[in-house]
Amino acid sequence: MSKKYIFIMCIALTFSLSTNAYAMHIAEGFLPPVWSEVYFVLAAPFVIKGIRQIRKGTRNKKDLKMLLGLAAAYCFVLSAMKLPSVTGSTSHPTGTGLGAIIFGPFVTSVVSVIVLLFQALLLAHGGITTLGANVFSMGIVGPIISYLVFIGLKSKNKKAAVFLAAMLGDLTTYLVTSIQLALAFPSTTGGVLHAFIKFVSIFAITQIPLAIVEGIITSIIFEFVEKSASKELKDLSEV
Repeated sequence: MSKKYIFIMCIALTFSLSTNAYAMHIAEGFLPPVWSEVYFVLAAPFVIKGIRQIRKGTRNKKDLKMLLGLAAAYCFVLSAMKLPSVTGSTSHPTGTGLGAIIFGPFVTSVVSVIVLLFQALLLAHGGITTLGANVFSMGIVGPIISYLVFIGLKSKNKKAAVFLAAMLGDLTTYLVTSIQLALAFPSTTGGVLHAFIKFVSIFAITQIPLAIVEGIITSIIFEFVEKSASKELKDLSEV
């Protein structure tokens, strides 16, 4: 089973590698302290719930732990791929759609904490003070949308459900990030709404095609997971 996971991860890396390395997530110290604290508080219940689900679901099931590791590695690889946007900003895929589809949004929030923490410490992407805000957008709201889209559409067309779940989860993450930035830095003339339009317009130019690409890649990886880890997926459905 481990060799199959390694093969799946190699496929993910093949599609996801980039020669560019640009920082994206809300940077260290960028948010006012009060907003940093707000997002830590908002994210905490989801992460705690996710930790409990992981403990329950992986108890005496080593293969599920490997599948969880695959989802985390996939998220790390995709979200570390930075592409320049306009006015010096950058965009990247999120990679959280796969975890949300397989494990649900709460477990994915824990995966996101680990991924974002390592990226902040090792790659200087994001930061510790903004960890709560980045987890809230990329690891909570985005995965919730991915999960709901997948659950709602999988009985009609599973491939389309996976594609749309990953794509819309990605786009939702950037909508939330734009709202976070607009709330923290409202425009002096048009307020929060004007600031939101400015931020979301900057990201949209590169994020829309990136979201489509992420949907395609996630569909391919999920198909491999279904074929190679059908037993583990069945175990998950019974948890």
